[in-house]
Amino acid sequence: MFIPDSENAVEGHVCEMGLVVNLAKNVPNLIFEYIEKCMVEAFGPLGINDWNSLFFIVHPGGRAILDQIEAKLSLKKEKLEVSRHVLREYGNIVSSCVFFVMDEMRKKSFKEEKATTGEGLEWGVLLGFGPGLTVETVVLRSQ
Repeated sequence: MFIPDSENAVEGHVCEMGLVVNLAKNVPNLIFEYIEKCMVEAFGPLGINDWNSLFFIVHPGGRAILDQIEAKLSLKKEKLEVSRHVLREYGNIVSSCVFFVMDEMRKKSFKEEKATTGEGLEWGVLLGFGPGLTVETVVLRSQ
């Protein structure tokens, strides 16, 4: 989903230091405003509307972003625990963050002997955020 009127909300620039990403202060609020619509569009066809029944692989772009997703979707604290862990350990490492979150969730699920790599749950979601402000919503199925 392309978030309306967010052209400069997330900007990336390549320079001598590498990729430099700038986030506007209103990014967490924009995500808060549109995240549920993204979820409904992705999971409506599957008849899923209980967000706490899913596992979450979220690009941890910042604590405020995770807080806003948690608040808007009325998520239990543990739903974003793995994304928060990756944010604490590595910071916001742009899109590659989701692979770190996936790997951490897989390891945690294995260690806790869960039935699936998605914390024992069958269905999940991957949420990524990009330039302008785009929200990538990917339906996941774990086995």
